[in-house]
Amino acid sequence: MATTPLPEFLRAHRERLHPESTGRRRTPGLRREEVAARAGVSVTWYTWLEQGRGGVPSDDVLERLARALELDDTNREMLFLLAHARPPPLRPTRPATVTPTLQRVLDHLHAPALVKTPTFQIVAWNRAAVALFGDYAALPERDRNMLRRVFHPDTAALLPYGEDMHRTCLAAFRVDIARAGASEEAAALVDELMETSAEFRRLWAENELATHGVKTRRLFRPGLGELRLETSMFSVDDSDGLSLLVLSPADDVSARGIEQLVRELAG
Repeated sequence: MATTPLPEFLRAHRERLHPESTGRRRTPGLRREEVAARAGVSVTWYTWLEQGRGGVPSDDVLERLARALELDDTNREMLFLLAHARPPPLRPTRPATVTPTLQRVLDHLHAPALVKTPTFQIVAWNRAAVALFGDYAALPERDRNMLRRVFHPDTAALLPYGEDMHRTCLAAFRVDIARAGASEEAAALVDELMETSAEFRRLWAENELATHGVKTRRLFRPGLGELRLETSMFSVDDSDGLSLLVLSPADDVSARGIEQLVRELAG
């Protein structure tokens, strides 16, 4: 079935709204002029939009139309997809919420798994992740950041191929913060790492962009040697940009290593 065109989408949602006046009306929902007034656009231009000849609205106008039509997050996303063939910018200003359901998903995974924000802040984890990386709950909140940890000098001993980890993490970070939109948190993190890490400064200047994809990470743990883990990233619906990172053992040796770390943690 074909996707609903933008004019039909706008018209359908306008007609679903209940007018504030109680007088008799000959048409369902709000009038075009009422939606235009709510959105702060001209009646003529909004009418053209419903007729498929209004041009391409800007992000700001789409946000105002979403509020005027009282769209929920799913329909707001659909509005952007129909108008721009891409999702709307994320809303990083709202605090990240890890639902009990999401935490249960983490807890049922045997592989190390983390939940992160677009600025790589780690907001949830499972037991296997604690066994591999340490107890995030024991860290100050600012230190629960994947980028800070990757570029910290103390991490070098755990990363046999640190250059690759640095490069791919930073390239994915650039994409994530671009999708989320500018934020003071992201800018402050970049400024901090530019000041404290020469490696970060060097790689930031290269302006490399890449999505997370599936990567093989090699980590070194004393007593176990090298562990090979395949990273997979999954977006979390209705979460304002949260992503689930799963590090699956890439071979039997690494799987046994993770199992041993979890047993040691339990003991």
